Parts: sequence; structure tokens; C-alpha cells
Amino acid sequence: MRSCWIRGLLTCLGVMIATSSTPAEEAPWPNKQIQIIVPLPPGSAADTVARLVGGKLQERFKQTVVVLNRDGASGATGTREIAKAAPDGYTLGIATSTTLVTGPILNPKIGYDGQKDFMPVSMVGVSPYVLVTHPSVPVKTVGEFIALAKQKPDTLTYSSVGEASLARLAAELLANMSGIKLIQVPYKSSTQAVVDVLGGRIDSQFGILTTTHQYIREGKLNALGVTTAKRVPEFPDLPTLSESGLPGYEASLWIGVIAPANVPPPIVSKLNAAMNGILVEPEIRTTLFNQAIVVETKSPEGFASYVQEDFEKWRELAKKAGL
Repeated sequence: MRSCWIRGLLTCLGVMIATSSTPAEEAPWPNKQIQIIVPLPPGSAADTVARLVGGKLQERFKQTVVVLNRDGASGATGTREIAKAAPDGYTLGIATSTTLVTGPILNPKIGYDGQKDFMPVSMVGVSPYVLVTHPSVPVKTVGEFIALAKQKPDTLTYSSVGEASLARLAAELLANMSGIKLIQVPYKSSTQAVVDVLGGRIDSQFGILTTTHQYIREGKLNALGVTTAKRVPEFPDLPTLSESGLPGYEASLWIGVIAPANVPPPIVSKLNAAMNGILVEPEIRTTLFNQAIVVETKSPEGFASYVQEDFEKWRELAKKAGL
């Protein structure tokens, strides 16, 4: 069942098409500075995306675009600020699967509704996780990892970056689909989480490729599989978990651009067209790929549907796992 968010968006887009010649579409937007709120710290993938697309939007719209980092509470602080901003198209935000989906699912007091308080503007891309283990763990494939977990129940550990992280849910999805149990050891950052795996103190991790790929190439970590629906071009020989005995498995960290709810549809449409034009530029795609982000563009309604499906999947898993 589609959410109110998706139905409202489709209705608004229908009105936009029916009134394409009205003065509202002809309003001189943008005619002043645009700000992009990043709910994560400088140097993060979300920050990189904001600065890349912000510079390009500035060129296209001939208006200043500033990036504001409002990190805190695993992205909740800045995301609340996006939700409360005026719906005039001059405040945009960066959203991730953590801030808009898993955060609200696992923290009912997060202070915003990921489905009602925002207008989807543009999907940017997905960032795959990779299941890695320390070389001392006697496995080379996902199947062997599952077999070991069944042979030695309640012993295999994995590091995560918190209760609400997608990496944590990726592990829970693996456990749920394969009938095993893994022991979570939470850390404050992905860098800290991988350090103890490198040291052999933790058995495994669902790590972001940007954090783990150098250790995989150096043989310091064994890569068992990626969490995306398709293989990652940088590691073409590394299978997906879906093709490793868990058909249908997918746990991708997505990233996109959002605005406060009720931004006028003509502005959303104009922003989406600009974003999709930016994201096909080869240098942008290469820069994002180097950040382990595979570009994937969508219409506003397509983005809304994607987020809704993601929300329903992880909400169901959270119920089953008792999270």
C-alpha cells in the first residue's frame, strides 16, 4: 500500500501538469541564495554529495548555493532542521537510508516523520556494503560463514556503527534469512568499527567499501559478498549475498536530496531535472564512485516509492528481530 506521502506527491504532480501555464510555474525561482543542509559531518559521503551538486546547481541557477553541516544524533539533528524549514525551495537537505528510514524505525522519538515531513527531490545513488571477516575466521564464502555460525551458535561477532545503522540491519537481515544468530558490538564510527576487525578482536563487519576496500586488496580482510542487488564494478569477482544462497537479499545505503514537505511541485520538478542532468556528467559519476556511491537517478515519485519500499522492508525486519 502506498503511503500518504507518495499519494500526496502524485496528486501535486498531477496538479502541476494540469496547470502548467499558470503564473505559479512562471515565478522567478530561484531568485536568492539556496542552502543545502547536511545532517552529517564535513568529509562524510553526504557532505561530498552536497558540495558536488551544490556547485553544479549554483552554475545552473546562477544563484549562490551554500552547504551547512548540522551533524548530531546520527543525522537526526540536521534532518529535524530540514523538516522545519520554510517550504519555499530555498532550503534543501541530504537524506540517507539511515536518517529517513532506519532512524525513524528504531527511534520513535527522533522528532520527525520520515514519510510525511519531507518532499523527495532526487535520488543520487546507492553505496554498497561488503561483508568482511578477519583472516583468522575460517571462511571464504557467505555459505561458509553461515555454516560456521550454525556450527558455533552465539559466538560470531560483528561490529556496527550503532543501533539505528543500516550496517546493523544488514547483519540482522542476514541472520533472519539464514536462521543464524550474530553478536553485535556497536561502535561510534565505521572507522572505529573496522579497527577491531583488523585486529582480530571482532570476527566480521558489514563495512562501506570506501572504508574497507584497501584492507581487502591488501589481504588484511576477507571479502565474502556485497549487499547490493548487482555486483560492484570495482570488485567484479565478488558475488552478491543474493547470489550466495540468500536470494532477494539487498541492503544498500542510499543517498538523495530532499526538501521540506509542501514545496511547490514546479520547484520540485525543476530541481529534479537539474539534479538528473548533473548526475549524468562523467566527472560527477567518477567522483561519486570513488566515494563508493553508484549513481542512480529517479523521478520524485520514483524516489518516494523507493524510500517507502525500503521503509516497509526494514520495519518488518525490525519487528521480526524485536529491535
